[in-house]
Amino acid sequence: MHTIFDYLEREFENEYENEYDSTLKKKYSTPKIYSADGNLSKRWYVYFSYRDPETGKLKRQTPIYANANKFKTKEDRLSVLVTYRKALLKLLKEGYSPYSNNKEIIPNIAVSKVQSSDVIGQVEPKQEVKPEETIMTYQEAFTFGLKQKKKLVNDTTYKSYENRLKKLKKWIEAKYPNIIGIDEVNKKVISQFLSDMLEKTSPRSRNNYRTDLSSIMQVLYDNDIIKVNIIKQIPVLKAIPKRNKTYTQEKEEEIFRYLEKEDKDLLLFIKFISYNFLRPIEVCRLKIGDVDLKNKQIKFKAKNSPLKTKIIPDMLIKELPDLSKLKKENYLFTPEGIGGKWDTELRNKRDYYSKRFKRVVKDHFGLGEDYGLYSFRHTYITKLYRYLAKESSPFEAKSKLMLITGHTSMSALEKYLRDIDAELPEDYSHMLES
Repeated sequence: MHTIFDYLEREFENEYENEYDSTLKKKYSTPKIYSADGNLSKRWYVYFSYRDPETGKLKRQTPIYANANKFKTKEDRLSVLVTYRKALLKLLKEGYSPYSNNKEIIPNIAVSKVQSSDVIGQVEPKQEVKPEETIMTYQEAFTFGLKQKKKLVNDTTYKSYENRLKKLKKWIEAKYPNIIGIDEVNKKVISQFLSDMLEKTSPRSRNNYRTDLSSIMQVLYDNDIIKVNIIKQIPVLKAIPKRNKTYTQEKEEEIFRYLEKEDKDLLLFIKFISYNFLRPIEVCRLKIGDVDLKNKQIKFKAKNSPLKTKIIPDMLIKELPDLSKLKKENYLFTPEGIGGKWDTELRNKRDYYSKRFKRVVKDHFGLGEDYGLYSFRHTYITKLYRYLAKESSPFEAKSKLMLITGHTSMSALEKYLRDIDAELPEDYSHMLES
C-alpha cells in the first residue's frame, strides 16, 4: 500500500531530474529582486541574465522597474516586485527571449495587470500598470555614446574615450557592483572615480578623464538617455602643465653630432620636428605619399585641423634619402627604417620614438624629464622668433612666424611663446642704476 510519503518522494525525484536537465542548457538566470539594502531613496528592480545567441554567454538584461518605485513602504514595493518577478519567470518558462519578437508568447500571459491582493491594496483590481520609461544599463549607454563619437572624432581621440570608459566600467563593477542603470551613475560615483584617478596619476590626467567622460555623457544627454550631464557640475582641478625645456645651442649641436653616428633615422625624425616645426605625433603620421619633393611641400594631419600643408625647407630636403622607389602608402618613419609598414596605434608610434630618444639620447647625456623630443620644436621656434624680432616689430615677427609654425591664431601663438619663454626683454640694468 502506497503512502503519501511515497508520492512526495516520487514527485521530488521527478522535479530534481527536470531541474538538473534544465541547468545543462539553461538560457536564463532566475530573476532576482534588487532592494538597495532597504533604501527607499534608490531604485528597486527585478534583474536577470539571458544567454546571448551570438556569444553563447549569459548577458545581464535591462532591469525591470515599472511602477514599483512609486510605492513608499518596503512591504508595498517588495510586493509589486515579487509579482513582476513571478510574471517574468513565467514568461521565461514559456519561452520568452529578449532577442526575439515573442509575438506568440506575450499575448498568452497577463503580465500587464496586477491584482489588488498582490500589492496589498495599493493597486485597484485589474488596474493597468503603466510602465516607466526604460532605463539603459550604464554599459549599454556607454556603448551607445562611443558609437556616436566614432563618427565624429579621429582614431586617437576615440581610443582615449574607449580606454577611459573601460576603466570607469571596471571601477564601477568593483566599487558598486549593484549599480545597473545609467541613472545610478551619479555625481558622487563619478567624483569618487576621479578622486581615485587623481591618487594614481596627476591633476592633469584626472582632468583629462573628466573631459572625456563629460563628452560621452553629453552625447547621452543630447539623446535624452540621461536628464543632466552631471560631470559638468564637477570642477576642473588646477594643474601645473608639464613643460619641455629648450636646448642650448651647444647641447643641441652635441646631440646632433652624436646621432649622426649612432642613429641617423632618429636624427631625421628630430629634424622634421626642428626644421618643419611638426609635433612628434604629426611626424609619426607621415607617409611617403605625403612628402611632395617636386613642389617642396608636405601634407599632414595637424592637431586642430583635418589636413595641413607646409613647405619643406631646403635644409631638410638635403637631409632626405631617395623616396622615389618607396610605396606611397608606407610610413616615412618605422622601427625598421624609412618607408616601411607599421600597423599599430598612433599613440604607440609616438611612445616608441619617445622611448627610443630616451634610450639613445637622454640616458647617454643624462638629460632630465623636462627634456624630450618636443624640446626641439620649442628650441627652433624660439630661434626663429628671436631672429625675426631683430628686423621687425613684435607684431610683424609673430605674423610671419604664424605662417611657419601653423598656429591658427595670434593669441594661440602668443601664449605658446610665453610658455616657452621665447620672448625675453633686453638688459634693463641701466634702469636700476639711476
